[in-house]
Amino acid sequence: MKLARFDGNPILEPKPERWWESKATFNPGALYEAGRVHLVYRAIGDSDVSVLGYASSVDGFHIDERLHEPIYVPRESFEGAGLIYPAPRYPHRTYVPLEEENGYVSGGGWGGCEDPRLTKIDDRVFMTYVAFDGYSPPRVALTSIHINDFLTKNWQWKRPVLISPPGVVDKNACILPERINSKYVIFHRIFPNILIDFVDDLNFDGKTGFLKGEFKIRPRAFYWDSRKVGAGAPPIKTKAGWLLIYQSVGERDPGRYKIGAMLLDLKNPTRVLYRSKEPILEPQVWYENEGWKSGVTYPCGAVVIKNRLLVYYGGADRVVCTASVNLDRLLEQLIRTGAKA
Repeated sequence: MKLARFDGNPILEPKPERWWESKATFNPGALYEAGRVHLVYRAIGDSDVSVLGYASSVDGFHIDERLHEPIYVPRESFEGAGLIYPAPRYPHRTYVPLEEENGYVSGGGWGGCEDPRLTKIDDRVFMTYVAFDGYSPPRVALTSIHINDFLTKNWQWKRPVLISPPGVVDKNACILPERINSKYVIFHRIFPNILIDFVDDLNFDGKTGFLKGEFKIRPRAFYWDSRKVGAGAPPIKTKAGWLLIYQSVGERDPGRYKIGAMLLDLKNPTRVLYRSKEPILEPQVWYENEGWKSGVTYPCGAVVIKNRLLVYYGGADRVVCTASVNLDRLLEQLIRTGAKA
């Protein structure tokens, strides 16, 4: 069963009049809380540096709130602090142009905070994202905020820390919303695999105790996801298992990012029960092919509202889109037709 694109896509587009999101708004993390879908999205503006913006929706499709200022900007050197283009609110910062040869550049940006994922655990919202200083291999960073501050837009984010090892490109990190055997479960990606770690707590010091990649979910030879795989939205708990929406590129269709689904065991999320034989969404329409990178559907968030799964994804590294499907029907088809492991 395929995801059905929302007729009103894209639901978020760049605003040329806003310096910080004038070029691209994409790859949103999502959280359904207090009767609203909250989106934290990656934005690129005049500085070509990635910051994070906020928008929300009651029904999950129509955006009825969008803030005029970013809610999260680079604060530490490892995420590009100092790269922000001068603006009235940030007059002390200067933009440092970077060489185009930098092989780590993604989405048209030269550094900053990229591709957020949101997970609520107890009374805090944890945000994982890609931290890129403009020249070093991008790494996974972690911050958090109290749920009350998040809902009231009192952006008191905890000081961010790096949680992936230095010298390695590590992306696509998200946190399981429940502990397993008293352990927190973190998904991330070092090419070409999805990696999974179990940790005692989320109080990383940014200097030691980095993620190790204890377990792996690999690409599948001869399938659509044969080249590389990465976790998309944080897994969603269902009666059939943890539903993981993921992104992948295949050897037969290189450069095109497609979306798939897999079911993980509720007690052991390193165990794949079923995995979609075909993509549940792939880049076909104009807003998935006209932007910074053609052929991209890149999921970072998903929520369930009244048994309907809504997946939020970046289209062509430029806009925010959503697609949905009846959750029960998706699970039924995944179990009936999906490949095991």
